[in-house]
Amino acid sequence: MRNRGLLFLTVAGILSLFLAGGLYAGTKVDDVIKMENKAYEKHDKTICVFTHKKHVEEYKAGCGDCHHDKDNKPLNDLKIGDDVQNCIECHKKPGYIKGKEAKGLSKEQKREYHANAIHDNCRACHKDFNKEKGLTSKDEGAAPTSCKQCHPTEKK
Repeated sequence: MRNRGLLFLTVAGILSLFLAGGLYAGTKVDDVIKMENKAYEKHDKTICVFTHKKHVEEYKAGCGDCHHDKDNKPLNDLKIGDDVQNCIECHKKPGYIKGKEAKGLSKEQKREYHANAIHDNCRACHKDFNKEKGLTSKDEGAAPTSCKQCHPTEKK
């Protein structure tokens, strides 16, 4: 009987190690993310590159500053490795809508367009950061707010 208990504990321990290893593997989050997906197949500017580390360490951003639910409520309780949807899953319309095309659309309708949602979220946060720090977009350490700062060259 004692051997069965020892065998059970050994097997349970080994399974726990595999489970823990699987959980650890699931927590890997890429630091550098190229904001590239099917919404930008016809994009004429270079694609932005996002770094988690810079946003967390330098800008002191929390998960909920970028990640939100379907009601635009911040997901502040995320942990590294939690499954999050890519922006394109909800902001499905490719491109950026502005000018005459956007006239009469609500803010929510405009955010159905992927680029509108990304630009609204990133630029608003960057402008708030710069204002809080007393920086202009041209100052060292400032968060980028202009097109050319995030998209430095034309796509070839």
